[in-house]
Parts: sequence; C-alpha cells; structure tokens
Amino acid sequence: MNFAGNYFFETVNFQQWNQTEFLLGIAVFVLFYYWYRKPPGFPRGPRGVPMLGVVPFMGNFFPRTLRDWSKKYGTIMGVRIGRREAVVLNDFETIQEGLVKNKDAFSGRPINPVLSKHFHGIVARNNDPTWESMRRFGITTLRGYGVGKRSMEEKVQEEVGHLNEVIQRMEGKAFDIRLALSNAVSNNICSVIFGQRFEYDDKKFQEMMNNISDILSHPDVTKTVRTVLFLPFLARTPFLANGLQNMMKLHLSVFATTQNLIDIPDFVANIISNHKKTFDPDNLRDVIDAYIAEILKEKKYFSDDNLLHFIRDLFIAGTETTTSTLRWGILCLLHYPEEHRKMYQEIHKVLGHDGVVSMSHRSELPYTQAFIEEVYRYRTLAPLSLQHETTEDTTLRGFFIPKGTSIVPNIWAVHNDPKIFNQPERFIPERHLDDQRRFVKSHHVIPFSVGPRHCLGEQLARMEVFIFFVSLVQKFEFLPDPETGELPDIDAGGGINGFIPPPYAIVAEER
Repeated sequence: MNFAGNYFFETVNFQQWNQTEFLLGIAVFVLFYYWYRKPPGFPRGPRGVPMLGVVPFMGNFFPRTLRDWSKKYGTIMGVRIGRREAVVLNDFETIQEGLVKNKDAFSGRPINPVLSKHFHGIVARNNDPTWESMRRFGITTLRGYGVGKRSMEEKVQEEVGHLNEVIQRMEGKAFDIRLALSNAVSNNICSVIFGQRFEYDDKKFQEMMNNISDILSHPDVTKTVRTVLFLPFLARTPFLANGLQNMMKLHLSVFATTQNLIDIPDFVANIISNHKKTFDPDNLRDVIDAYIAEILKEKKYFSDDNLLHFIRDLFIAGTETTTSTLRWGILCLLHYPEEHRKMYQEIHKVLGHDGVVSMSHRSELPYTQAFIEEVYRYRTLAPLSLQHETTEDTTLRGFFIPKGTSIVPNIWAVHNDPKIFNQPERFIPERHLDDQRRFVKSHHVIPFSVGPRHCLGEQLARMEVFIFFVSLVQKFEFLPDPETGELPDIDAGGGINGFIPPPYAIVAEER
C-alpha cells in the first residue's frame, strides 16, 4: 500500500466513527488515491488538489511557475491541469525531440468539450485527415498568392506607406498606435485571403479590428476562457454560464462582450457570399476563390463550414500576432533609447530618409535584425504556445506518455534559459551578433513554435515585422507620452492564450 493509504489507516480510529463518517472517509481516501495515482513511468511533477489540479497554484505568470517547478522535478514534468494529465516540456532539447523528432505522436490538439464546438478551425482542430488537408492547402495556396515572394513584399511596402500617412496626421500628438497597426497588418492578410484591402476610415472594419484587439486581451474574458480551458466542468455553473453565453453568442463568433460588436462570421460570411456570386474558375482571385474551387471539385474535407473556420483562423492569426509583436517592439524602443538610436543610425546609413526597405536589405541591417530577434525572445508572444496532445502511447527520454496526454511546450522557459542566453531577463540585441557584428539567427528563439504545428503564417509574419519596423524607425522617433511623465509598463501583458501588450500612448515625431 502506498504512503497515503498507510497514513490513512494508521491515523483513523474507526471505532469512534459512525457509518456515515466511515463511508465519507472511504470516499475521500478513494478520491485522493485515484487523483495522485500516475501511469507507470509517467514524468514526476506536482499533482495539485483533486478536481482542480495545479490550477490554484499557477501564480501570476504560469510559464515562470512551470519553469520554477522544473528545477525540482526535471525538464520533462508531469502535472495535472484541471482533470487532465499534462506533460510540460521546459527546455529546447525536449521540445525539439517531442514536437519535431517524434512529431507524429505529439501533433494532436486537446479537444475541449466547451470551446471545441465553437473553435475547430485549422489552429484548434486535432490532427485528423481534415486538418492535414487544410494545412497542405494553406501552405500551397498562401505561397501561390505571393507569401514569400516579391509580389507580397510589394503589398507590405505599399501598406507601410498608408500607415506612415496615418501616423503623420497625428502631428506629434500622443496616441495609441494599436488600431492603426491592426488595420495595416490586417490589410496584408486581407489582400491574400479576401483579394482586397480596407481603408483606414472604414468604420465597420475599424470597429471589428478594435473589438478583436480589446476582446483578445480583456482580463475578464481571459479569466473566463482560461477557466473553461482548464476546468471545463465549471462551464455550467453560474460562475461562468453568463460569461460564456455572452462570449459565444453565435457559431464561430468572436468573444462578444459589447452590443455593437461586428461578428467575424458575419463579416467573413458576407465576403464569401459575394465571392460565390462572382466566382470564375478561370480567374481565381484569392484564397477564398481557391477554396471554393476545391469545394466545387467535391474534394473530401472541403466544405462551406470548414471554409468559414479556415478563413477566420487565418484572419485573426494573421492580424493579432504581428500587431502585438510590433507593439512590443515599439515599447522596447521607448524603454531602451540607446538601442533605439543604434538601430536608427544603421537604418539611416543604409536607406537614408526616403529609401524603400525590402527583405534584400537584411544582410545590411544586422543590428536591426538583432533588435527584432531580441524582441521575439524578450517578450514571448505565446509563452506556452498552443497545447498539443499525444495521438498514441509514446515515450520521451525514457518516460511513458499515454495517448491523450496534453503536451505543453514552455517556449518562455526556452527564451529565458540562462544556459542559452546570458542574463535572459535583460534586453540585449548584441547577443544575436557575432564578433564581426554580423547577425546570427538563434535556433533557440522559437516564437512560432516548431514541428508540424508551427505557425502557418510564419514567413509572412517575419516579412511584415521586418519591413514595418524598419520603415517606422526610419520615418519616426518614438517617445513616451509627455502627459503621463512615465514609460508604459513593459512587464504588463495578458490575453486568452498569449502575452499581449497593454494599451499605451506614444508620440511619433517625424524625422
């Protein structure tokens, strides 16, 4: 008998118990016994408390808590998160071995009984044949419509020009750049999937973009979704029922918290409807047309419902992640003026004031590349990536991991590993330069994750961040809001499943 059993029977005086107390004691013992029991060979780690697991002990920043626990239990750590068994991978080697070398067993997605019926696009879908077909289609089609090519680069350059005009109209007044950035970044993915861009004064589009940004980072929404994510059995309780009802008003809707919210399904559905009315199989204009062509060919796994999910995922992922990365980058410019100055001097030397930046300039801008790489590392946008799930019984470094186990890649722990990055808590772009001041890309900076589940839009995102960031620093000097008299908090952040920068105001002085 294990320790818990011995302790239970040695300390209880059964003669003093009545029958009800005895049965209650047995029930408590059985509950604890089954809760703390692990599969043979399962990694060590904290179990938390029955029904809740380690959820009450997550702390203010769960990735850091997991990293701290790993010092006791090891880099491969087994924990109970809610009722689910989870294995946390806390260093680069274990993430690489699991998600890349053992990709077939580690590429599933956990099915949440509450959220999955609303969110089952390419991002959240398990690795079934539909997911495999959608991902192959996405990679091929995005490339076919310019992603990674000169044509896409020209669209990004054009959009930067529109963004610069918006910033110039602020005439040095303090403003929040979030909405303008969201519009600009979104227009790049819109040109690929919708075949059009949207003007910055388009009220419906602006309202939708603003709501997406607000909702994805709203603390109340974040708490509710995380609770449902880890403790789905609470969804029917009064504590969460009203919040969920408001957030999931429509099938596939954005988390709705305002009366005037323009739902993405309505927005996307209208565009899809117009595409169907004007569809020409001999003239495919964008990703939607390409998908409709697959539906008309009666290809398996392609349907109107999957199209809506697929486009919604591309639209949100292609907007919010890049926008948040750029906003973190601007915050770093404010907090590190010396690094800001070095980057501007390099950009001005190569491009002057009016030169147009392109991806071909990367080799001439090593410090700028190092600055951007450090932003990716320093402010990890998806600290725990998205949970994976094992699709079969497997092993990892001698540990047995059963089928259906959640896999949590702690990307933040990799980016803050002192064995890899000296003084990881500090912002040091020079760590990405060699002795000859040439940029050296780190294999340990993995903001887009690794393996088959890595971000589908990584190539486009890296292009956007480089071109936008270089152009912004070339044209403007970013300064704190003089009315507040203090810098925005660079350590604050939150979101449903990411580390999204808080709202802040800046001044952009034209150079």
